[in-house]
Order: sequence, then structure tokens, then C-alpha cells
Amino acid sequence: MNRQPAVAGSFYPANPEQLHSMLDRYLNDAASDEKTPKAIIAPHAGYIYSGPIAATAYARLKQARDRITRVVLIGPSHRVAFRGLAVSGAETFTTPLGKVRVDQAAVQAIARLPFVEYIEQAHAHEHSLEVHLPFLQEVLDDFAIVPIVAGNASPEQVSQVLAVLWGGAETLIVISSDLSHYHDYLTAQRMDKSTSQAIEQLQYERLDSESACGKVPVSGLLKLAREKSLSITTIDLRNSGDTAGDKSRVVGYGAYVIE
Repeated sequence: MNRQPAVAGSFYPANPEQLHSMLDRYLNDAASDEKTPKAIIAPHAGYIYSGPIAATAYARLKQARDRITRVVLIGPSHRVAFRGLAVSGAETFTTPLGKVRVDQAAVQAIARLPFVEYIEQAHAHEHSLEVHLPFLQEVLDDFAIVPIVAGNASPEQVSQVLAVLWGGAETLIVISSDLSHYHDYLTAQRMDKSTSQAIEQLQYERLDSESACGKVPVSGLLKLAREKSLSITTIDLRNSGDTAGDKSRVVGYGAYVIE
């Protein structure tokens, strides 16, 4: 089974050459020789809005191009309501840049947990995972993904799955989340700054659905980071008013790394 792209042509270009040159531009603008992160939090909106912010995190993976062979990708469900976490039986996820293999052994391992289920409809039209795949294809060589859509799940459940899949230098964790939604520019800046402070302090208890649409997966990462005594850094914080949108009603975007 292959999961076909649902938002190519709307969230990002369906034409492979256009997509490649857009990603190339964002990544070059964000060029970075910083340390390779173990985990990132990056946004999932249309590329013209959030692509430059996501690129600041993805640019840091360039040096690990051939080292990272597995990516655990968790994003929130926007279309289907369910409890727990949803995995897919798909063997590949396709984008205009080609197919990405799914690490089925890893999927089967976490599917044994009581709160993890195979829910194909949670994956079929979900953009929160899909928009990250072309970035990963652009910066990594040969890798497999563990795609997980988060429903109504607790921080404990997400952190438990992340702990099982944490691995070593070969595994990257990607958490997909935007920040505040549909406030004016200054309100969004204030809210997103407060959210970023909570994230940096690993205080996931301070986050709510107004703070970040990916509150569920973000909280799970922060809980595990706290248990592992890891630190998280904000590397970019902007909103759609800074990139391609009107300033009267914006969506916030942040990029964060655990090194």
C-alpha cells in the first residue's frame, strides 16, 4: 500500500522541479553549520507561509545527510477525531520528489501499545506529516519514516512512543506544529513568545490548544526531554505576517531544536 500526496499543488508545488528549487532556496537562505539536532519542532502550513521557518531547522541536518536513516514523524490530526495515536499500514508515502519508505518493523513495534492503532483515514488527507516529507527528501539520502498522527493523546502516551523509538544518531525526531492561529500580528507575537518560553523551559503543562495546534506531540517531546535532562532551543519565531500573509490575521510558526 502506498499513501498518495493529499496537498501537493496546494500546500506546496506539485511540479518536482518547482518544489526542488523552492526547497533549495529556503534551505540556502537558512544555511547552517550548527550541530545536528536529535529532534526538531517545525511548522506544517503552506510553504509560502511557513517554509522559511521550517527550513531553519532542516538546514541543520545537511551534515547528517548519510547518517540519519530513520525519521520519527508525529503531527496532529486536523480532519479525523480519535483517541490515542494513529499509524498506517502503508509501505511508502509518496511526494512529487518520489517515494519514502515506512519503517514497518518500528510501526509494528509501537502498534502493540494499547493506545496506538492503525487508522488509515487519519493519514489519508492529513497535511501535518506530508509537508515535512519533501524537506526530508531534500536534506537526507536514504531514510525510512515512522509516520504517526496524534489524536486525543496524553503527553505520557506520546513520550512513551518517542522513548521506544528514540534510537541513536541514526534516528531523527520531527514534531509537526504551528503556533497561534488567526490573531492580529502583535497579539500573535506576544502569544508565540510566551509559548516559546514554555517550550524552552520544558513546561508542557503551560501549553493549550490555543498555544500550538500540535500541543499533543509537542507536549510528549517536552515531557521526554525533561526526563532525559535535554534542553530545547528556539531557532526561529515568525508568523505568516512576516512571510506571505496579511498582518491582521496571522498564524504563528516556530522552529526548535534538541541537540
